[in-house]
Amino acid sequence: MTTTVAERPPINWLAAIVLTATPIAAALLIPLYAYFADFSVAAWVSFAVLLACNGLSITGGYHRLWAHRAYEAHWSVKIFFMLFGGMAIQNSILIWASSHRTHHRHVDEVDGDPYSINRGFWFAHIGWMLRNYETGKPNFSNANDLLNDKIVMFQHNYYLPIVLIMNIGLPLALGWMLGDLWGVFLLGGLLRLVASHHFTFFINSLCHMWGTRPYTDENTARDNPVLALLTWGEGYHNYHHIFQYDYRNGVKWYQYDPTKWLVLSLSWVGLTKKLKRCSDFAIQKAELTMQFRRAERQLERRQSRKADVEALKARMAKEYEMFSASLQEWAKVKEEEFTQKKAEFQQKWNDAAFRDRFREIERRLKDQRKRLRSLVAEAAAA
Repeated sequence: MTTTVAERPPINWLAAIVLTATPIAAALLIPLYAYFADFSVAAWVSFAVLLACNGLSITGGYHRLWAHRAYEAHWSVKIFFMLFGGMAIQNSILIWASSHRTHHRHVDEVDGDPYSINRGFWFAHIGWMLRNYETGKPNFSNANDLLNDKIVMFQHNYYLPIVLIMNIGLPLALGWMLGDLWGVFLLGGLLRLVASHHFTFFINSLCHMWGTRPYTDENTARDNPVLALLTWGEGYHNYHHIFQYDYRNGVKWYQYDPTKWLVLSLSWVGLTKKLKRCSDFAIQKAELTMQFRRAERQLERRQSRKADVEALKARMAKEYEMFSASLQEWAKVKEEEFTQKKAEFQQKWNDAAFRDRFREIERRLKDQRKRLRSLVAEAAAA
């Protein structure tokens, strides 16, 4: 009796060569050069600057601008992102953004997500690119907007020349100008590329394995402030998967998100506009919903004092119901602010009764959030 071995997809030779040869070359050549010649300060500066240009072009350009349309950008910003995103060698904007949209639509599905973490760390991190898997085949049915974007299509059609110019021509030119040709090429060219690759790949792998889920537990995405430091703010991945059209990932004031700061600062000089933000109450509702779920699970595990636990669960359910009702009322009033003409709304706002109603709802919501948080804490200690 013979056993049939499942046929594996063919190797993607170009990706396999790039993704294996570059780290091997960096591991061999950089220590040798450091031993025999040492690197100049200019070489290290080139590494840092070009790494930042690559990283922000992927996060700010490929991801938040093109994949999610979280804001609009001036053509000069788009060209910068197009060139330095190409330098990162993570495929064209069209293929990258289309694949990422598929990831969001089918997150964690083994047969739908191009880099599903449910197929293991290695697959999500790099393995999905090394073979021509069915889930990774380009499908532009979700990218009509990108197909009509001239800058996106220029990069897609001339991707290889852009990659060669940006990864070989630019580092060599910078090295010649800075007086350290090979030092800049090795650090600003080779090491920068390897670091840029794996920092980005961490989002697909570690950010679906390691961290917290403060906003949703309906997928594997995690918030991880350590990874945010390496990925220009992309580490707040749990937030991103529930509020994907927000131009921010680090939504709290203290969270490290330089991509958000870049997009916001460019808006001050007119280079970006129409920055999309999810409402504060929608974010707080998601947080409280997760806290409520965790508290319910903790209460379910409590075997002692069953009567007290049931009473606490009832109080929590009633409080959450009141919070949801107030939130809906607030949203209805808020909708009037955006849908009515400015003059009509201003006239209504000047009416004391309407203004007092709006403020009363917000005050009530604030009080309810405090009470619900207190109940969640009580449930955790029960």
